[in-house]
Amino acid sequence: MTTHERAAHERRTAWRLVLPAMLWTLAFFVVPFACMVAMSLWQRTGAGLVRTWDLQNYASFFARPHFVEGLVNSLEITVAVTVISALLAYPLAWFIAERVPERWQRAALLLAILPFWTSYVVRSYAWTLVLAGNGIVNQALVGSGLIDRPLDIASTRTATVIGFVHFFVMLLTLTIYANLKQLSPNYARAAADLGASRVQTFIHVIGPLTVPGVVVGAFITFVLCIGDYVTPQILGGNNELVLPQIIMQQIGRRADFPAASALAIILMLVVTAVYAACARWLRLERA
Repeated sequence: MTTHERAAHERRTAWRLVLPAMLWTLAFFVVPFACMVAMSLWQRTGAGLVRTWDLQNYASFFARPHFVEGLVNSLEITVAVTVISALLAYPLAWFIAERVPERWQRAALLLAILPFWTSYVVRSYAWTLVLAGNGIVNQALVGSGLIDRPLDIASTRTATVIGFVHFFVMLLTLTIYANLKQLSPNYARAAADLGASRVQTFIHVIGPLTVPGVVVGAFITFVLCIGDYVTPQILGGNNELVLPQIIMQQIGRRADFPAASALAIILMLVVTAVYAACARWLRLERA
C-alpha cells in the first residue's frame, strides 16, 4: 500500500468513526436548535402561528419588565449558588484529598455524592419540609432559644439557594478534588524549601494551580442552575419567578412557542457569554 493509499484509508476510517457522532449531533442538536431559532422569529396570534420572520419577540423581552426581572432573578440566584457552593466545596475537597487517608478517600467521595442518588424532585420536596414553618430547622432554632418565632424560609429565594447549594456543592467537590489529586506534592515541598509557610504555599502555589478545577465546576454549576425549573418552582414557589419558569408559563398557559423560543435563546446567549469569559480566563491561566 502506497503512502497516498494509506492516507486515504486513514481518512475513510476517521470519517466512519466520526460520522455517527456527527449525525447524532445534527439530528438532536443542530436541527432542533435551528427550528427553535426559526420559531423565535414567528408570532403567536389568535389565529395561530404567523411566520413573520422579525425580531418582535426579542424586542418584547425588553419591553416587558417581568421578563427582564426573571433574567435578573436567575442571574442573582445562580451567582449566589455558584459562589456559596465553591466556598463550601473547596475546603471539603481539600480535606478529602489531603487529610483523609488514601484508602478511605473513595468512601468519603461516595458519601459526598449520595445526594445525586436521590430523585431531584424528592430532594426538593424534602427541603420544603425541612424549611417549613414547623420544619426541623425552625423547631431547632425556636427550641434553642435563638429565635422567638419561626422564620419564613419556605417559598423564598433563600430556600431556592439552599436547595441548589445542597446539590451543587457535591458537584464542585468532585471537580476540585480531581484537580487537587493531579497536583504533584513536589510543588508544596519546593515552596516549603524556599521558606514559604502553608498559607503562602496555598495562596501562591496550590490556589492558582487549582483554579481550573474551580472554574470548570463553577461553570457547570452555572449552566445547570440558571436553566433549572424544578427547584425554583418547588422551593421558591411563584413569589419570585426566574426565567425558566417564565418560559414554561409561555408554553403551558399561553401556548406562545415563539416567545418561549426567544426567551430560551436569550438564556443560551447568557450561558454562551459566561462560557466565553471562562474559556478566555482559563487560557490566560494556562499561558
